[in-house]
Amino acid sequence: MPVFPKPKFAFEYDLNAEITRLRKHKKARAIPKREQGKLLVATWNIANLGAQDRRDQDLSIIAEVIGWFEIIAIQECRENFGDLFDIHNKLPKSYRVVMSDASGNNERMAFLYDSNKLTVLEEIGEIAFPPSRFKAIKLPDINAQFSGFDRTPYLAAFSVGNTSLMFVNVHLFYGDEKPESIARRSLETFAVAKWADLRKKSPYSFTRELVALGDFNMPKCEPGDPIYNALTKLGLNLPEHSTQIASSISSDANYDQVAFFPETSQSHFTGLKGVFDYDAAIFPDLWKSGTNLKDYKTYLRYYISDHRPMWVQLSI
Repeated sequence: MPVFPKPKFAFEYDLNAEITRLRKHKKARAIPKREQGKLLVATWNIANLGAQDRRDQDLSIIAEVIGWFEIIAIQECRENFGDLFDIHNKLPKSYRVVMSDASGNNERMAFLYDSNKLTVLEEIGEIAFPPSRFKAIKLPDINAQFSGFDRTPYLAAFSVGNTSLMFVNVHLFYGDEKPESIARRSLETFAVAKWADLRKKSPYSFTRELVALGDFNMPKCEPGDPIYNALTKLGLNLPEHSTQIASSISSDANYDQVAFFPETSQSHFTGLKGVFDYDAAIFPDLWKSGTNLKDYKTYLRYYISDHRPMWVQLSI
């Protein structure tokens, strides 16, 4: 994602008032409280984190939301990870961070997690296919060849409760809406599904309890959408979420998703899942009942993000 333009207008806000609004809206959206035997998992594409000039109060708003969850996958952390660690420092002392190296668009992917609830295990790495396996990543009606990921999916295994879980953090290729880009995006998506299927079947998998989450750049979460079809082709499932709110603020697309295998990790899914539309709660003085929509979105995507976080609750 190119860096968004910095707003040319001034708008100051009261941090405590905005935090109060967020917490009230959290209750309205029925995000559960933490509890024994349950795990709150989230994913959030935070636009160009480290490349846009966020202020301390903006990072505090982001940290407030992140702190509601016990593990969260972050996309679009740039090579400059300073803002990521500033957010980390605003979280309780039990939180830890692990992150990938920078790849496409100089982006890292990261996990922030509460070490009181989760323990990172031995397998941390990236999804990779040797060039000799590229030909196995193919889809009907797509003549293009898979040639690897633009931003390599990042994975980490954790012990939690009575089980272990592998979380796969993705930010797949977008490009544009032209057929060539859709084909490449579909192949990257299918590569994630193919890797997950191979891990599920392999006797040497570190764990078969696998959750793939992040920004899949999926326009519509429904059969017929090429990205949806590619992701679910080998058995990954996208259960409906409770709020039915899109994760993209600007386009109302379903870019961000959490995927499970029904026979393994989905057995942990409690049925509670949603998207937190923080943009419905914060900065009402800038929103002005929708009459200042252009400035509102410009401000939000620069200082907070153009994506909303998605969350799920798992039993552990």
